[in-house]
Formats: sequence, structure tokens, C-alpha cells
Amino acid sequence: MSLKSLQQSTPLAGLTELPPLGMDAHSLVDDFRRYYTYYLGRDRHCRSAHYAYDALALILRDRLMERWKNTRYAYEGADCKQAYYMSLEFLMGRALGNAIINLGLDETIPLSLQCLGMEFEELSEVEPDAGLGNGGLGRLAACFLDSCATLQLPVTGYGIRYEFGMFRQEIADGRQVEEPDHWLRNGNPWEVERPEYTQRIRFEGRTEFNREGGKLRARWVDTHDVLAVPYDYPVPGYRNGTVNTLRLWRGAAP
Repeated sequence: MSLKSLQQSTPLAGLTELPPLGMDAHSLVDDFRRYYTYYLGRDRHCRSAHYAYDALALILRDRLMERWKNTRYAYEGADCKQAYYMSLEFLMGRALGNAIINLGLDETIPLSLQCLGMEFEELSEVEPDAGLGNGGLGRLAACFLDSCATLQLPVTGYGIRYEFGMFRQEIADGRQVEEPDHWLRNGNPWEVERPEYTQRIRFEGRTEFNREGGKLRARWVDTHDVLAVPYDYPVPGYRNGTVNTLRLWRGAAP
């Protein structure tokens, strides 16, 4: 494609229209080395499995991302009605194994890691459980989203991005002691922050009335505001190329 034709194409088309990522072991190994070395800044002296897990999660997220984008375009092209599932809890479980199975890489990923001298079981244990609830309804909501993605239904989940969702239990002097489970302390490679969609949520306050142009107008003043910042999580269907969205909201100070 010539430079002139690129300039005449849709804005950002040259950035968004990319060739499909490879699903073979060679492509996965190359991408792993690139993320581990250049993005995470690690070298052969690093002995922490955490960074290897991050590199693995990022190469899988890339492949989910291209299917995520195509799913959105398909829904837009079909101009179909969409449904939204709201829940205070979403017990999605660990994303690594779920992504590998749904992408059909359950044999290729262990082989790729063996080429790098690593074991999949060791890296899978690094991922913490997402602390997004602790009850049966949260697990039901997660199963509902998984099923909708597998059935290729346009369904989006909405919930809360808890920083301390579940407690961590310890036993001290024979008694249970609850400690906060800071599951986000090392970041979360699966989420995509969407700061451009941040919403200001107002609480309390009072109303003031005044006339403008002969009309009585009301203003909501002296409120206590909280910013709601959205984070999107991919919800892949089982080997069908569909990736739906779970949007979770984090509360932040204005």
C-alpha cells in the first residue's frame, strides 16, 4: 500500500487493521520473549515467576484483544439489540487458564513454555483470584457471562471493581483473623482502563432555584462527589472467536 493511499484511508485505519496474531508455538515464544525483555525489562538474572506470568498474560490478552475488537464490530454491523447484566459480584475465577482453554491453546502454551524452560503449572499459581465477590450469586453471574459469550449473545456485564473484595484468613492463637486480600497490589494485566468514560457521581447536597429567561431552573449544589472510573475485562467464548465485555467501576476521589 502506497503512502498516498494510506493518507486517503479512514483515520487510524493503519493502526487498527493489523494481520492476525500467530497461534503457533513459534509465534507465542517470540511474543513472550519480546514482552519479557522489552516491555517488562527483565533479563536472564530474574528469578521471579511473577514477570513470566505477566508476559504470558500479555501475549494471551493480545489475542483476546483482536477478537474483542472484531466482536464489537460484528455487533455494530448487525445493529442488534444488546443486553446488560448488572451484579454487585462477579466471581470470574482465574483468567489465565480460562483464556488458554477458550482460545484453544491448552496444548500449545505448555509446549511453548517448555521451549523456554518453564512449567505452565508454576506460572498459573502466580495469578491471584480476582476479589470481586464471595457468594454464589457472584459465581452465577460469572457463569451467565461465560455462557452468553459461548452462545455469541451481545451481553455486557456491569459491576464494581473492588480493591479488597475477599478477606484473607489467618489463624492466630487458635482464632480466625481476617486480613485484607490486596489482589491488585501487583496490577492486573487483563483489565483495560477506560478513563475517557469516567463519570462524576453526586451524593447528598441541596437544590437551589433561580429564574433564567423567565423559566424556573434548579441546580444541585454542595454535593459530595465520587468519580466512577471504568475498567473493561474480556469475557471469551469457548473457541468461537467471540469476546464480550465485563465493565467494572472503580471509585476515585475527584
